Amino acid sequence: MSKSKLNTYFHSLFPIEKEVVERITATFSDFTMDKNTVLLQKDAISLKTYFLEEGYMRSYIINEDHEEITTNIFIAPCFVNDFLSFFRKQPIKETYQTITHCSFWETDLQNVQNNFHNIPDFREFSRLLFVINYAKLHDRLIEMASQKAETRYMNLLKNNAPILQNVPLKVIASYLGITDSSLSRIRKETSKL
Repeated sequence: MSKSKLNTYFHSLFPIEKEVVERITATFSDFTMDKNTVLLQKDAISLKTYFLEEGYMRSYIINEDHEEITTNIFIAPCFVNDFLSFFRKQPIKETYQTITHCSFWETDLQNVQNNFHNIPDFREFSRLLFVINYAKLHDRLIEMASQKAETRYMNLLKNNAPILQNVPLKVIASYLGITDSSLSRIRKETSKL
């Protein structure tokens, strides 16, 4: 499989030489997973970091009522991992599961550390990636606390219209922090707009 999407992703965040990107991604290997397959299991230790090249994934927890609560939806292209587990060898607190058939690239901590120590542009890319992920997490926290469910739903559609064709409504409702019936009502109301 060609590494063009993986390499393009590096270029999209940071102006970095083609040869440097090829050096960084030289250790990445590809694989695929069918839909509804667990990539990372809760309480395991993440031994690799993953680039989602194609597909949709989610992370979720099981609450005290034994319900699955979607904490994040990952839309390719992006990196997917529990970075605390990967870097600090802590147990994963969520389960990461494919929603659709997915294509990935993976590499291990030794390769990441080698790139950190030997490729200055990789350090800058990684810093930017962490800042971007922090900003997304922070924005989601603010949205969940300050916006009505209708607004959160409309923002989700505005930022990624194909999500309705690829992600089950139950997962979207859980991600938005609402019930399936509330999502149905919101969809009905917003379709009239």
